[in-house]
Amino acid sequence: MSQYRAPLAEMQFVMTELAGLDEVARLPGFEDATPDTVGAILEEADKFATEVLDPLNRSGDREGARLEPNGRVTTPAGFPEAYRKFCELGWNGLAKSTDFGGQGMPQLVAAAIDEMWNTANMAFELCPMLTGGAIEAIERNGSDELKRIYLPKMVSGEWTGTMNLTEPQAGSDLAAVRAKAVPRSDGSYRISGNKIFITYGDHDLTDNIIHLVLARTPDAPPGTKGISLFVVPKFIVNADGSLGAHNDVRCVSLEHKLGIHASPTAVLAFGDREGSVGYVVGEENRGLEYMFVMMNLARFGVGMQGVGIAERAYQRARDYARERVQGRVLGAARDAAASGIIGHPDVRRMLMTMRAYTEAARALGYEDATRWIVAHWGEDPRAVLAGAGPFLELAGVVCGGTQLGRAALAAARKLAAGDGDAEFLRAKIATSRHFADHALTKAPGLRDTVVAGAASVLELVDAQF
Repeated sequence: MSQYRAPLAEMQFVMTELAGLDEVARLPGFEDATPDTVGAILEEADKFATEVLDPLNRSGDREGARLEPNGRVTTPAGFPEAYRKFCELGWNGLAKSTDFGGQGMPQLVAAAIDEMWNTANMAFELCPMLTGGAIEAIERNGSDELKRIYLPKMVSGEWTGTMNLTEPQAGSDLAAVRAKAVPRSDGSYRISGNKIFITYGDHDLTDNIIHLVLARTPDAPPGTKGISLFVVPKFIVNADGSLGAHNDVRCVSLEHKLGIHASPTAVLAFGDREGSVGYVVGEENRGLEYMFVMMNLARFGVGMQGVGIAERAYQRARDYARERVQGRVLGAARDAAASGIIGHPDVRRMLMTMRAYTEAARALGYEDATRWIVAHWGEDPRAVLAGAGPFLELAGVVCGGTQLGRAALAAARKLAAGDGDAEFLRAKIATSRHFADHALTKAPGLRDTVVAGAASVLELVDAQF
C-alpha cells in the first residue's frame, strides 16, 4: 500500500508565486510550460510516484541489488518493470534537449518531479539522476560524434549513465586518481584502473551502461590538472548503432548503503584484460570540469557541499549575499510595506517575519561569514574549510528564510484578495513565522562558528596526526 503523496498544491504555489513559472514560460522553447500544462504533468508524476515507485521502496530495500556468481548484477523484483514504464512514459527525457529526443521542459518543472521520485523511492531515482548528469556532461563538451552515438539512447533511457571518480587510494582527493588512459592510433584510448562507489555501475535495467571515467594520459601533469574525462561504454557501440563486444569492464563487488540497498553501488574494474575502450570528452582537463556537473547533481554529504560552497564563496559569495539574499529580502519587505492590505492581521504578523528576514543577511551573519571567507581563503584555506559545514547550514537558514518570507508575502496578498484556499494560505504564513522563530535564530551562532571556530577544529585535527 502506497504511503506517499506529492504536495502538489505546495509545488504549484512555489512555482507560480516564487520561482516565476510565468516568466519561464515566456522564454524561447519553454512556451508549453503553462500553469495548466505543468499542473497536469505534476499530477501524472504524482500517480507514478504513488502507484509505481513508492510500493517498491520498502521491498526493494529489503531485497537489495545482488551480484550473482556469474558476474551479473540484478536489481530487486519490480525495478526493471518500473524502469521500463518510467521510460515509456517519457519521464527520463522530460527536461532533456529536443535535439536528442527529449521534451525540453524547463528544469524548474523537472526539479519538482525529481523531488517526487527521490521521496517515493530514492534508490530508483539515483539511476536516472546519474544518467542526467552524464547526458549534461557529454552535451556540454562532447564531440558531435559522441553526442550522435550516445545522447539519443541516453535521453530516452534505453541506456543509462554513471560517473566514475574516486578510487580505493584516493577518497575525496581526486588528485590521487591513478586510472590510466593510453592513446591508440584510431583516436580512442585504453582505460585501466579501479573505481569505487559507482552508483548503478552495473545493473539489469538496460542493455548498455555509459560510464564517464576520470583517468590520466601518460604525459599528464600531476594533480587534478592531469585528469581527463572519458566515455567508456559497457558494450562497444557499432557504426550502425547496434551493440558489439563487451568492453572489459566488470563489477567486482557491491557496496551496501543504508536505506538504498536497492541501488547497486559498484566497485568497477576497467581493463583487467586488454583494456577498456574509451573516448575522450573534450580537451585535456576539461573533463574534470564537466565531471563536476555530475558531482553537483549527485552529492550526498553535507560536509563536501559545504567545502564546495566555501570554495565558490572565495569567488562570488560576497556578490551573492548582497545582490541575491539582501536584494530579495529587502525588496520583499518594501513590497509588503507598500501594500494596501497592511491592516489585515495575518499581514501584520507576516510583516514581523519579513522584518526579521530583512536583518538576516546583515545582523544574522550571512554577509559577515562570506566576507570572512573571502578575506581568509588565500592566507588560511584550512581555517575556511573547517567551517564549511556550518557555513552550508547558515546559507540554508538565511536563503531558506528569504524564500519563506517571500512565500508569506504572496500568501497574505492572495488571502486578502480571497484568491485560493484560505487554510492553505494561512498555513504558509504560519510556516514562515515558525521558521523565523525556530530556525533563523540559529544564524548568529553559525556565523560565530564559521568565523571563530576554526582554531579548535584544526587543533583536534593536528593532534591526531
